[in-house]
Amino acid sequence: MSDGLIPRRYAKALYKYATENGDAQETYELLKGLSFRHAAIDELKRAVLNPEISDETKGAFMLKLVGSTPGSSLDKFLLLCVRNNRANSLQKISLAYVDLYREKHEIAHVVITSAIPMPDEEAEAILGIVKRRLEAKTLEVEKVIDPELIGGFTVKIDGLVLDASVKRELNDLRLQLLKK
Repeated sequence: MSDGLIPRRYAKALYKYATENGDAQETYELLKGLSFRHAAIDELKRAVLNPEISDETKGAFMLKLVGSTPGSSLDKFLLLCVRNNRANSLQKISLAYVDLYREKHEIAHVVITSAIPMPDEEAEAILGIVKRRLEAKTLEVEKVIDPELIGGFTVKIDGLVLDASVKRELNDLRLQLLKK
């Protein structure tokens, strides 16, 4: 997740501003997409560190990269980041905003990872259990394929991991054998 005082402060300010302007959810969707696109972040950092590019051009580039519209809360925020030399922290700010938005709107981020594509019935059964445990929270589900699991699955809920994979079981068996 996000870390640092400065990204959290910027995220709080952006959340408050976007909420006042009625585009907090749009900002959330855009930053959620940006926060995990490492190639885009690297490209952004190169442009931001270039002293020959004006702040307005940097802001316009960032806006295009994120996919936001001119005049939006995010547009103004990106220009503020450039002017305050915080554009290189945009990924951490994005992660902090996503965390904050989820917290405020009681959204749980659930990642189901399996070795092969999981049938919908199994995924729904797992999500049913998760939903009962989290009660009022809305679930935002992401399915991931990781062949290294060998079999089984893992479920990650806001950082908490339930590991029912064959890989973990084999690792546990290996550790037991090493103890003997």
